[in-house]
Amino acid sequence: MGKVGKGLGYYSDIGRKTKDLLTKDYTYDQKFIVSTTTESGLTFTTRGAKHRNAFFGDVTTSFKNKNITTELKVDTQSNIFATVVVDDCAPGAKAVFSFTIPDHHSGKIELQYCHEYGSVTGGIGLTSSPIVEATGCVGSDGFAFGGEMAFDTALGCLTKYNAAVGFTKPDFSASLIVADKGDLLKASYLHTVSPTTKTTVAAEIAHKISKNENTFTVGGLYELDTITMLKTRMNNHGKLAALLQHEWRPKSLLTISGEVDTKALDKHAKIGLAFSLKP
Repeated sequence: MGKVGKGLGYYSDIGRKTKDLLTKDYTYDQKFIVSTTTESGLTFTTRGAKHRNAFFGDVTTSFKNKNITTELKVDTQSNIFATVVVDDCAPGAKAVFSFTIPDHHSGKIELQYCHEYGSVTGGIGLTSSPIVEATGCVGSDGFAFGGEMAFDTALGCLTKYNAAVGFTKPDFSASLIVADKGDLLKASYLHTVSPTTKTTVAAEIAHKISKNENTFTVGGLYELDTITMLKTRMNNHGKLAALLQHEWRPKSLLTISGEVDTKALDKHAKIGLAFSLKP
């Protein structure tokens, strides 16, 4: 869920900066994205990905008329995904309606509202026994506290409940998240060392209570120049990854990433390539 206007942000934004630095754009498959836009504002996007010996792809058509955006996607598995987004249906509010064919249980409607000091979202499946989802977030001056839940009306119980607290300033952000119904604790920190080169370091520690297992991940980002970025990360399980991304033309990216298990160097390294062409 993205932000609507100039508000606090949503619950899902807590800890997002650290998560993006440590995970975003890392891929170990071969992917491509090609987008074109007509003069009337109709956008066509073709995506493809090769995973091992299988190929997956989809074609998306989107059109925006005033504050209404309609998107239709067809994939190689013969699924049709439709989404209608109404921005500013009320000041600071957004409505989203989505469904999938042939899954007749996939219909869902969602409302989002973002204010300077808080935000709420609510979604409900369009079935006889829907799952009801909700999030809430409050705060100010960089501080945010929120939670999310999901209630299955068929089972009559909560299937998800999480909470998080975050603190963000221009040069750093920190967060503490309780997830998986209280079974997972995550603490993260991100710090921008040099705004000029956008040199940024981040760390995250996750503790799985039921397994008494810890995962500690550190990573960094450095801009080689205005159009080339280098990212690295490593965790305590010995997984070392790196990513090089080059903007070869405005909005168009070439990304090469790889990962190696330093505790099992006899295994083949994972290598991925992603190509993106946008108008």
